[in-house]
Amino acid sequence: MTCTRCSGLMVVDHMLDMQESYLPMWMQAHRCLACGNIVDPTIHHQRMLRRTRRAKRLTTRLALAKKVHRPAAAA
Repeated sequence: MTCTRCSGLMVVDHMLDMQESYLPMWMQAHRCLACGNIVDPTIHHQRMLRRTRRAKRLTTRLALAKKVHRPAAAA
């Protein structure tokens, strides 16, 4: 797997999550050896949601722009 930031090598790492619950929780994540970028399931899910929202806004804007810029029909 390659890093989305620097295209470096991503390795599986075990992280300790101490903020999301009252008990420490081990979780598996991918960490880049070159830049230190960390991607766990929660980060990945949030990034995918943001991408889909951004794509939806873009398609909505494009659809509205097409409607606005259409020439008026002659009567």
